[in-house]
Amino acid sequence: MLASPGIGSGLDINGIISKIMAVEGQSIVSLDKKEATQQTQLTAFGTLKGALSSFQGNLATLTNPAKFTAVTATIADTTLASASATASATTGSHTLEIQSLAEAQKLKSVNYASTTTAIGSGTLTIQFGTYSVGTFTLNAEKAAQSITISPSNNSLSGIRDAINSANAGVTASIVNDGSGNRLVIASKDTGLNNALKITAIDDDGNNTDNSGLSQLVYDASTGGTSNLTQTAAASNAELVIDGISISKSSNQITDALEGVTLNLLKANPGTNTTLNLTRDTSSIQGAIATFVKAYNDLNKTISDLTKYNPDTKQASILTGDSTIRSIQSQIRKILSDPLTDAGGGLNSLTQIGISFQIDGTLKFDSSKLTSVLSDPTKDVSTLFASIGKTSDSLVSFVKASDDTENGSYALNISQLATQGKATGSTAAALTINSGSNDKLNFIIDGITANITLAAGTYTASSLAAEIQSRINGVSAIASAGTKVTVSESAGILTVTSNRYGSASSVSIAGGNAMSDLFGTPTQTDGLDVAGTINGATATGSGQTLTANDNELTVKITGGSTGSRGTIDFAHGFAAKLDNFIDGLLKDRMIDSRIDGINATIKDIGSQRESLQRRLEDTERRLRAQYTALDTMLASMSQTSSFLQQQLATLSGVDK
Repeated sequence: MLASPGIGSGLDINGIISKIMAVEGQSIVSLDKKEATQQTQLTAFGTLKGALSSFQGNLATLTNPAKFTAVTATIADTTLASASATASATTGSHTLEIQSLAEAQKLKSVNYASTTTAIGSGTLTIQFGTYSVGTFTLNAEKAAQSITISPSNNSLSGIRDAINSANAGVTASIVNDGSGNRLVIASKDTGLNNALKITAIDDDGNNTDNSGLSQLVYDASTGGTSNLTQTAAASNAELVIDGISISKSSNQITDALEGVTLNLLKANPGTNTTLNLTRDTSSIQGAIATFVKAYNDLNKTISDLTKYNPDTKQASILTGDSTIRSIQSQIRKILSDPLTDAGGGLNSLTQIGISFQIDGTLKFDSSKLTSVLSDPTKDVSTLFASIGKTSDSLVSFVKASDDTENGSYALNISQLATQGKATGSTAAALTINSGSNDKLNFIIDGITANITLAAGTYTASSLAAEIQSRINGVSAIASAGTKVTVSESAGILTVTSNRYGSASSVSIAGGNAMSDLFGTPTQTDGLDVAGTINGATATGSGQTLTANDNELTVKITGGSTGSRGTIDFAHGFAAKLDNFIDGLLKDRMIDSRIDGINATIKDIGSQRESLQRRLEDTERRLRAQYTALDTMLASMSQTSSFLQQQLATLSGVDK
């Protein structure tokens, strides 16, 4: 066999095969071009998907109704206080004088030689309330907290750590004053109604002497024992707003002016500063300007992917693509079609200065928006967000679904939501004796709460406060977000769950104080609100009522049964766009195209592999054929040379 093709015959076999294979390989070149086109389209649809997601992200601000009702609060002297406001605040100006700040009560112990000095073991109970004229009135809103001090952590530092670990509404620290170590206990919350009453169940058997754990008791009421000393009194913040004196337990005041939070920083008696509440129109202007820019960015992306240059006769990768053209036209239609039943005196974007230009971009005239924002009869939020406006002040719009149609919905209530409660059958006994009638077992909203009341003689109202404080202090109740209110009428106690609806219940399950305090209680479970929306039976859950066909949800917080007016609902432009883009991304309209392109690319790869194998087979066959031809020609050449030699020899003999 010849070592190299063509040597025997002189033919350029490698060159011949290379040229033949180049012709045969044109199919692969064609597949490469086709794949490159598909890859470019894949990138283009990925770019489109990203642009749509980015645009949708910018819509989030405008789909929130609160964005359009924001109020800005400013205080002239920022060293005195800071302020913030919600949409419920009323715009205007107020004078403010801060006479004193709220303070938390602080108590100190006697001096101890070392932080490791053993104090005593048992249980400390911390309660919060108000001292007045020798009487301690329990703060029913603050749960009583019990802290166990074991013999292993009964040192000064151990008790400090146990108090801090209990998260009982107080903090404990040790201060060395040069002559010894004092335990300092401070209420975490300021205000007169957060003064401390600390009682002990001392393992030494005496709960009030100045020995053992009872060294830490504090009760400043008449006849009470105080082995701790007050170093700072609980006090309220005192301020004057528009000439009205106000006293609050906290330096953060949320209920003096509706929708306004004041954070008091410094007292300055006799000096006024100004609180201004103004509508936050600048953030609305900014949000709408951002929306216009976001749309124009999306429009540019789509234009770049679909444009055709008539001068160069060059088309973009998605020129004429039906999917992208459909998306573009539908977005423009959403923005162009006037809204119906918007309810805010506006139905088109042109009314606030947003209009289409010839090139398909949006133009924003902020002066028109400024004019609309100053008009109290216009509500810009209805142009953008999904809004429900109720005619009844005790009915509030909660939410709606994408399927909720614009329109006016009639509301009729057949049953108001109620709270679960348990009411005693007789006036409660007012003397609580330890181990005799001090325990009650409750089941509140399905959660067990077993409590022990402090021994003593109560009034009906103070006993109600004690029970409420103890129940709300049960960790399982607090962690579940459940609370109760305990009230009294003519000495008869009622325990009411703060939850509404069928999940609300109060059961008095037992305890040695049940008979004395409640007799034979009547227990009533809560009921869900019931009624119809647009004549169709709706589903109630607590105080919320939801239409079964479109998830329009409202909350009914009071009033009467019967007709409760209407809910005027509309999806604004931002909400409609958000729903449309969400549908594009979730319904896989674009992803389906991407999947199709990926499938085509995969098929091209398969075709290429198959063609490559066929070309390899063709090249092997050609090489075998040309090698055989080369061998045959070489043999024939050798035969020819031999014959020529023989003929030449014969010719010499004849001579």
